[in-house]
Amino acid sequence: MTAGGALRVVIADDQALVRAGFRMILDSDPGIEVVAEAEDGRAAVAACSDHGPDVVLMDLRMPGMDGVEATRTLHAAGSPVRVLALTTFDTDRHVYAALRAGAAGFLLKTAPPDRLIDAVRQVAAGDALLAPSITRRLIEDFTRRPPPGDEAASGALAALTTREREVLREVAHGRSNAQIAQLLFVSEGTVKTHLNRILAKLDARDRAQAVIAAYEAGLVRPGDHPHPSRE
Repeated sequence: MTAGGALRVVIADDQALVRAGFRMILDSDPGIEVVAEAEDGRAAVAACSDHGPDVVLMDLRMPGMDGVEATRTLHAAGSPVRVLALTTFDTDRHVYAALRAGAAGFLLKTAPPDRLIDAVRQVAAGDALLAPSITRRLIEDFTRRPPPGDEAASGALAALTTREREVLREVAHGRSNAQIAQLLFVSEGTVKTHLNRILAKLDARDRAQAVIAAYEAGLVRPGDHPHPSRE
């Protein structure tokens, strides 16, 4: 953030008009500062290195280095920037790859302006953001894969307590901390504590990576409807 506390954002999209539109929306919020624009993934990586933004809006489909590879490059370099991936279609096959690469969230370009501002703030705060339609597509992708049960992921989940597994299941179903707290009859603070422990045990950067681990280990499967119990 800047000295005044504004969130610093880089906009990466190969279309100048799209970048201008995003900038106009974000500039309308005094708490957000657009520090740079980039026309492709390589320029986005350079802009993040030069300007140290909190969030980069990353179009997935760009010429040369695309958004997935740029996200992977930033993550591999240990960059703290949070990647909010932008996609035109909820069927985009880059979504799962970008999640694996380290993207913190996804937003459809058709989302309303106020949703973009909320998304930037949510991702900057450390929360994962998955548009409902994208979450559905992600789950459908898993149904086309071999039965889950990745050994490494399963081993990591073995360290979770019963309650932590319950919390992770609900996170994987796209529920917020407040919704999970209501379902499990605990405080929202307790849910946050469980989630922090889950991330630490799974060595996951954020909720999105924890969800991937849950599916790969078979803790959650498409069509599951967990019934949480009281403590």
